[in-house]
Amino acid sequence: MNKSIVLIICSLTFFTQNIFSQSLTAKDKRVIDELMGKMTLEEKIGQLNQLDFGMDVTGPAISKDVEQKIKEGKVGSLLNAYTPEVVRKLQDIAVKETRLHIPILFGNDVIHGHQTTFPVPLALSCTWNMPLIERCAQIAAKEASADGLKWTFSPMVDITRDPRWGRVVEGSGEDPYLGSCIAKAMVKGYQGKDLRSDSSIMACVKHFALYGAAEAGRDYNTVDMSRIRMYQYYFPPYKAGVDAGAGSVMTSFNEIDAMPASGNKWLMNDVLRKQWGFKGFIVTDYAAINEMTPHGLGDLKDNVVRAMNAGVDMDMVGEGYLSYLKKLLQGNKITLQQINVACRRILEAKAMLGLLDDPYKYCSEERAAKVNLAPAHRQTARDAAARSCVLLKNDNQLLPLSKGKTIALIGPLADDKKNLSGSWDDYGDWKNAVSVLEGIKNGQGNDVNILYAKGCNLVEDQHTIDVLNESGEGLKKDERSVETMLNEALEQANKADIIVAVLGEAKGMTGEATSRAEIGIPENQKDLLKALVKTGKPVVLVLMNGRPLTLQWENQHVPAILETWFGGLEAGNAIADVLFGKYNPSGKLTQCFPLSLGQIPVYYNYKKTGRPFDDKSLEKYKSRYFDIPNAPLYTFGYGLSYTTFQYSDVRLSTTMPKGNQTLQAAVTITNTGKYAGEETAQLYITDPVASVTRSVKELKGFQKVLLQPGESKEITFDITPEELKFYNEKLAYIWEPGEFIIHIGTNSNEVKSAKVKWMK
Repeated sequence: MNKSIVLIICSLTFFTQNIFSQSLTAKDKRVIDELMGKMTLEEKIGQLNQLDFGMDVTGPAISKDVEQKIKEGKVGSLLNAYTPEVVRKLQDIAVKETRLHIPILFGNDVIHGHQTTFPVPLALSCTWNMPLIERCAQIAAKEASADGLKWTFSPMVDITRDPRWGRVVEGSGEDPYLGSCIAKAMVKGYQGKDLRSDSSIMACVKHFALYGAAEAGRDYNTVDMSRIRMYQYYFPPYKAGVDAGAGSVMTSFNEIDAMPASGNKWLMNDVLRKQWGFKGFIVTDYAAINEMTPHGLGDLKDNVVRAMNAGVDMDMVGEGYLSYLKKLLQGNKITLQQINVACRRILEAKAMLGLLDDPYKYCSEERAAKVNLAPAHRQTARDAAARSCVLLKNDNQLLPLSKGKTIALIGPLADDKKNLSGSWDDYGDWKNAVSVLEGIKNGQGNDVNILYAKGCNLVEDQHTIDVLNESGEGLKKDERSVETMLNEALEQANKADIIVAVLGEAKGMTGEATSRAEIGIPENQKDLLKALVKTGKPVVLVLMNGRPLTLQWENQHVPAILETWFGGLEAGNAIADVLFGKYNPSGKLTQCFPLSLGQIPVYYNYKKTGRPFDDKSLEKYKSRYFDIPNAPLYTFGYGLSYTTFQYSDVRLSTTMPKGNQTLQAAVTITNTGKYAGEETAQLYITDPVASVTRSVKELKGFQKVLLQPGESKEITFDITPEELKFYNEKLAYIWEPGEFIIHIGTNSNEVKSAKVKWMK
């Protein structure tokens, strides 16, 4: 690009749309009324039942006798069934062999692409680029719909502050403002302007709610927090997705106020439907109603009552509704009105998607062959993977790499394809991926000399291998010994000018049910890295992983570190683009990297205590660790570039704004380096004195600017009282007059600041 551009990335001024009233026609309502008038009780209950067809494994059990249950009118939706051939076959049964010919709604976990896999969601969030994130969701919808799918269990918008939790890989990190922007972008990308379009799919905001706050970072575990924390830090992304028009919401596995989410009436009815005005349908997570029993809440029959009373419309896989709703109605434990409301919501969704008009419109072998893995889609994937990379360290401008050098490319992930897409890559074929070795060869040809060695296994610990292989990862140890592989790597390293070590996690080490107590690079890989550093050759560490890692030793001893996450099918090409400077990295972290496990949970928008600590004083009686700093290794919003940026002081349009006046806060950013580069300017606000305690600062805006070497650009943020609001002790969303500190900078720690006094 030859000139600078400014992208205003996110606005949370939502146009709250009732997607149902906009999408349902008079004909739809008439058809639904007619169906409801004809349906038996059993047929209505059948619409509330979702089964697992089993083409993928995403839960602990697979449904039985699926085709027979479809014939009997006992299935409203299926998951883990896709491709035009399979979907058409199953849809034929529903449409041709049941009494009322009601089509099935096919849903699946289209999490970060369909056949064209993009970077994992945590990686995409590091782009801070909402148009790009929306575009990736659009492509995923286009490909998935061609394969017969009309519903995705995405976006996952759970805020998390604990990187031990495996499902951080599916989310957007720790911040509610950024998470809300991304939730909005993904819903828009999936659903488009018209759900009846052949290339749109229905979004499902999950997991409602608070799933990312599971104690000890252990999946499915207990969550306990105050209402103020819920509303201020954890609820906003869910609400943003609802406000953006998401057609469905999924319950979480965890409890809230000692009641599992799937039976929590306050959460589902009072908050989601009454406070937020959600009109879509609610589906449980996988067998979540059944799992209320081991939570300690009695038998399945009792928990079906709880879920129905909470307003949960569809039972995923557990078949509790199918087994007990009729008996419970006869026993006056639930009402026919509850069943009718839930059934109508499911039928409305099918009408909005056009399924009641044409059950087969989303089954197209011709379109699937044309859109899946289309060159334009792969190019977007490559661009997204490059923009997801975060440069964590670059001493002495070791990167970008120069041509004409001999590079030792070392590591178990250097020529790997299977792990590039990370978790939830069920529809992509890893054989279509581009490894780092291939990417460098594709981009550099004969301009560099590549010496490759595997160096070690991904994992050496047999227990870890057994655990991963139990879930189908297919990890195998190299037949060569540890010493043989290490010696080969050192031999290649000693011939090279520079070492590029590609290390990290296996894809099965993050995702659902993959919490880790130790979140560093696996020890055998770390041993390889230490040996490479000892050669005295300059080392670039390229990381592939699905969560923040503990990198204290690596930060101290490795001169350059590039976080690439799990970048999808085009990861190898994209990483090569970044390593050799074809793309200047601009990613910014959306979750802190802890210095030590002992700091977890660690996050930027913490609250001060009565004895705050600044990481400098030696005074004993402060809120501090005795042996390490409080601050994380890499903070929220952090990310380097091959160039450098200088921020001016903050300029304010006034220091005494009043009422609903708009305050303008501006800085000038100058590219003071040698490369063109993109910088994400971040706006934070501090409310030093309030009626309840507030965070030290909160993200309230961001903009991305591309600057040529020596170029300057003024960035202006418009601030209104909306950015000052918070939830008080009565859960009223208000702002209070007083002093505020406006911060603008390159990350949550490095900012320029100015004070204002804002009066009513």
